[in-house]
Amino acid sequence: MNAQNVEMQDVNAALIAADVMMGVAARSVAEVEDIVTSPQLRVLVTIATRGSQNLGEIAAELGVHASNATRTSEKLVHAGLIARAEDPADRRFVRLTLTPQGAALVDQVIEHRRAALAEVLAAMEPEERARAAEGFRAFARAAGGRHGDDGRFTLMRPVLSGDA
Repeated sequence: MNAQNVEMQDVNAALIAADVMMGVAARSVAEVEDIVTSPQLRVLVTIATRGSQNLGEIAAELGVHASNATRTSEKLVHAGLIARAEDPADRRFVRLTLTPQGAALVDQVIEHRRAALAEVLAAMEPEERARAAEGFRAFARAAGGRHGDDGRFTLMRPVLSGDA
């Protein structure tokens, strides 16, 4: 089946569900906006989901010049949310990792999202919830299991080896 054969009502249903999930993500960002800015949260989630990063990788992720990535990262270092260390493979580079405080902030955002989604799912009848969960799994499979690492929208944090 191609995209032209998909019923518009099915697309609209997916858009409505996506809008609800985006609202959940937006509320969790608002919960920490007195601590970090949206770009800073994006840096934290990038490190949380991909492991330690260098400044070039952060600049590429944010789509900014390296000097902007440096300033953003410096603010996070001074806030105690990330740590800076020499890259063991190339001492010209600095590796950025989450501190326990930074990991806790990311976990707080992700937990807020989990709790909000659990609340919505709990409001459903068990049979509806089971059908919705199967639909979510099928949707993720059809998309190739891809997910975003952008902290503004990421709804879960994968477990990485060497995570802070």
